[in-house]
Amino acid sequence: MDIKTLSTVLSVSAQIYADDLQAVAKAGFKSVICNRPDDEGVDQPGFNEIQAAASREGLEIRYLPAVSGKVTDEQGVAFGKLMDELPKPVLAYCRTGMRSTTLWALASAGKIALPLIIEASAKAGFDMKALVRRVINGGKTPVEVADAKHEVVIVGGGAAGIATAASLLARNPNLDIAIVDPADIHYYQPGWTMVGAGVFDAAFTARTMGSVLPHGVHWIKAAVAAFEPDRNAIILEGCRVVSYKQLVVCPGLKLDWHGIEGLPESLGRHGVTSNYRYDLAPYTWQLVQKLRGGKAVFTQPPMPIKCAGAPQKAMYLSADHWRREGVLNNVDIQFCNAGAVLFGVADYVPALMEYIKAYGIGLNFGRTLVGVDGPAQKATFSQAKPDGSKELITQDFDMLHVVPPQKAPDFIRCSPLADAAGWIDIDPGTLRHKTYANVFALGDAGNTSNAKTAAAARKQAPVVAHNLLASRGEAKGEAQYDGYGSCPLTVERGKIVLAEFTYGGKLAPSFPKWLIDGTQPSALAWYLKERILPPLYWDAMLKGREWLAQPEMVG
Repeated sequence: MDIKTLSTVLSVSAQIYADDLQAVAKAGFKSVICNRPDDEGVDQPGFNEIQAAASREGLEIRYLPAVSGKVTDEQGVAFGKLMDELPKPVLAYCRTGMRSTTLWALASAGKIALPLIIEASAKAGFDMKALVRRVINGGKTPVEVADAKHEVVIVGGGAAGIATAASLLARNPNLDIAIVDPADIHYYQPGWTMVGAGVFDAAFTARTMGSVLPHGVHWIKAAVAAFEPDRNAIILEGCRVVSYKQLVVCPGLKLDWHGIEGLPESLGRHGVTSNYRYDLAPYTWQLVQKLRGGKAVFTQPPMPIKCAGAPQKAMYLSADHWRREGVLNNVDIQFCNAGAVLFGVADYVPALMEYIKAYGIGLNFGRTLVGVDGPAQKATFSQAKPDGSKELITQDFDMLHVVPPQKAPDFIRCSPLADAAGWIDIDPGTLRHKTYANVFALGDAGNTSNAKTAAAARKQAPVVAHNLLASRGEAKGEAQYDGYGSCPLTVERGKIVLAEFTYGGKLAPSFPKWLIDGTQPSALAWYLKERILPPLYWDAMLKGREWLAQPEMVG
């Protein structure tokens, strides 16, 4: 027997035999469901034979046969009723386990999130992606009707999505474009570091989605549930279908707050905060102002994350405030980084290390936050040891700035667009999907190795816009993205180490060295971050004005 677990109460297997029932009972199962019709194959035992053996072992057993490839909606409902009635855990079987898994998926519609159904099935070795419309539709077969059709559909109304729409319209003002995003508010997320340091007001970083969408773009205010690239369609929650000729996917990252035990219920109180959330960045500033002594812990999860320098930015600006207040010597600052280095591009590390020393910051590499006890103000870390093993370490804190683990959104990870690691599988230069020629992706959810920053999206959007139009025969040549990313490391109030680099960590300064030497702290770089970049974002990047962002052409 090869038993596969789908949930805490259900496992599936291929055909079982009478001699297997003793082992099934010893494994702890209380019930069995047979989903294979009798006489389907010459080598299978009949249900009556299995039923007799199950009875001898004290197992409940039910017969719900389903024809291979023809599992009905009604059978899904019946399977759900059996799961409600039978003692658990339950083992369901058919010829391979596929039909049993299909029945479970249909029965779970509306009870378990679609991505969790797809992922659990995949771990068991069964591909349920062809079932997504039925699951989204409550376990029922939907009518094949497209609710909307557009030339270009962009999934995600963040920096990457709006910039791409604007760049497309700058090239072809008559293009039919729809942006799919359920959010009411668009955020300038690079500004949250400054909010956490009392430099920006939180409201400065937020505008209504309707006010920033390019004129003429259709806004589909809904969440995407699944992709069907073979049919040139996306499925929205509620099973509405939107079809397209070209698709651009840029939904951002999923911040996995629940990936750290005890974190969600501790955030915003007990000294636990994060600049990665709009409503918490002001709390960071409150904590920094209030702290006059004690332990301040700043964390960074395993890569990849959105803006890899952001965890440090919060730390440096906090330390600078404590220095200005004359209490720095009273604050024990610890940086707990799951990675092995301070910053991924070595040229910027010497300048950063000078600040580490000046602020008296303790560096703890290979240390990943796994649990938070807010009321007790204790943080638990998994520490990597030189021999490859791990140990748990608990630290007290008075202030804890957390950066949560991050991954591609659930509806991306379980889609045909994803690679084995769950990221959108695109060519690093053209940003075109490696399998589906009419699909492009940019921003944080792609599997390119660049830094996941707004600056990267600013460079990627024109590349996608050009290559998409070229695929329509409306532009010539091919644009290439070189992996550019930028991270303005706010090492103190009034100075920034302006990290700019391309694929492979190659330095890519936007300004001559005599003006801004990115490897050294610069007051002009701070002015750029505080005064120039916000209007550049709102009034250039989101408007299709590609200042310092024209794509490199090949051929």
